[in-house]
Amino acid sequence: MLPILYRDDLLIAIHKPANLLVHRTVLDRHETRFAVQLLRDQIGQRVYPVHRLDKGTSGALLFALDKDAGRELSWQFERQQVQKRYLAVVRGHPDAEGLIDHPLSRRPDDLEWIGEKVETAPQAAQTRYRTLATVELPITVERYPSSRYALLELEPLTGRRHQLRRHLKHIAHPIIGDSTYGKGRHNRMFADQLDCRRMLLACLEMELTHPVSGAPLRIACPLEAGFSALIERLGWTDAARDAGIELTI
Repeated sequence: MLPILYRDDLLIAIHKPANLLVHRTVLDRHETRFAVQLLRDQIGQRVYPVHRLDKGTSGALLFALDKDAGRELSWQFERQQVQKRYLAVVRGHPDAEGLIDHPLSRRPDDLEWIGEKVETAPQAAQTRYRTLATVELPITVERYPSSRYALLELEPLTGRRHQLRRHLKHIAHPIIGDSTYGKGRHNRMFADQLDCRRMLLACLEMELTHPVSGAPLRIACPLEAGFSALIERLGWTDAARDAGIELTI
């Protein structure tokens, strides 16, 4: 069962686990489980995804239960009217806070690989980040005798494909567990030494406008158990809770 975070007559939000696709994709043909189908079967009615989370990302995922509501919500996401907050574990020790302002070339989604050519010119992209905690582990990775990592709060100000993952790679602090933009040796260390085999990126909350009532709506999501356990193991529990993050321990 997918945990339901919010539901009314028009909207439903779930806590998507890591390593679950939102919908069927030509880029991951072997997968047979998708959030759209699982949720549809769970509640017994059709659902309409209005945004996406990458397969490896966990956290708050919103669907509409009505086409018109879905269209309005999709417009809010496209117009960057939805405020989102994420949590990530990255390699290295970034600055205490910062703004990554780095254009990103457009990456076609799976529905655009067939058909007309998609414009791939760089688009403006901005991500605000804040360092919540850091750690230095006495574990050799690459040529260094110890390894540094940080817990970051992320706010994407734009909505480009893989924006957070690409922006953190751009500033040389890639997300742990990211097999595309991350560092394989650090990913393997977390898997072998810390029993963590997922991408350490989660959507904690989103704030939007209800498509019918016009009222502000906040959807919050606790951090799933495996991610929470890692936070505890690295000694970051107090820092996470001070930032208002709900852990599952």
